[in-house]
Amino acid sequence: MHETLKKVLGGLMRRYQERVPDVEAIIEAMLREGIIENREQIENDHIAFRTMGVPQLGIASFEKIFLHYGYRKQEKYNFEGKKLNAFWYAPPSPEFPRIFVSELRVHELSEVAQRIIYSYTDEVQSDPVDDLNLDNWEEVDAFLHKALWRLPTLEDYERLLQESEYAAWVIYNRYYLNHFTVSIHSLPEGYDNIQGYNDFLERNGFKLNDSGGKIKKSPDGLLLQSSTVAEMIEAAFAEGKKKTISGSYVEFAERKVLPAYGHLQKSEIKRQHRREGFEAGNADKIFESTYTTQTLKREAVK
Repeated sequence: MHETLKKVLGGLMRRYQERVPDVEAIIEAMLREGIIENREQIENDHIAFRTMGVPQLGIASFEKIFLHYGYRKQEKYNFEGKKLNAFWYAPPSPEFPRIFVSELRVHELSEVAQRIIYSYTDEVQSDPVDDLNLDNWEEVDAFLHKALWRLPTLEDYERLLQESEYAAWVIYNRYYLNHFTVSIHSLPEGYDNIQGYNDFLERNGFKLNDSGGKIKKSPDGLLLQSSTVAEMIEAAFAEGKKKTISGSYVEFAERKVLPAYGHLQKSEIKRQHRREGFEAGNADKIFESTYTTQTLKREAVK
């Protein structure tokens, strides 16, 4: 089962890196500055997916894939303003990343937005995950990168963008990997804290999401996160229309050692000694890495 999971995650990361040039650029900068000796040294804290909260899709459908591979469902999060629910999933063993899955509460949107979304998602008549052989990694890999509904029109995309940038992102991007996350605390001294790593990123020309500040900090002070502003991609819409829209981004997380384990040397610290889980306040601002309030700033500095 672990080998199947490795191949599924490998397929996700391969396409994600092709689609998000920042990933390779950040890795190259880390190699250039001697932060890492090879790319295998980068620890992936978590990966994230966005879904539409409709009966045959959403979290209830998507999670079946990773629960099959041994992931364990953890806390639920509610993002009131963005009309989102989310859960995170603990991996079957420490070498795998955590998974964060969110869904849009479609029924809370305006009737116009709901009508647009359902016109696409209703093309999926039943839960598509039920038809997958989850032990066949190639089948799962293909599913995670295929279109679940027809190509949206630019008009529909722009109407959704006015009301829910999350909805607009999903209607076009579907299940594309939204982001992967570099574990900062596992890096060498000087780069193993979020401020030091952010300084490195900005020194190398990467634009950071500054919604709520460049560093998002949990109330207990033990989870610190930052992220790049999403890459802009040229999107082809129905009827041959094109528009530059928000794609995916890269996140960075520093999980501090829990007070009970403060006496341990860095070489002794394992995943279980650090702050676990997520923080709704942090994630709420990280979501905005794909929002126009951030992407317009990225475009402005080019």
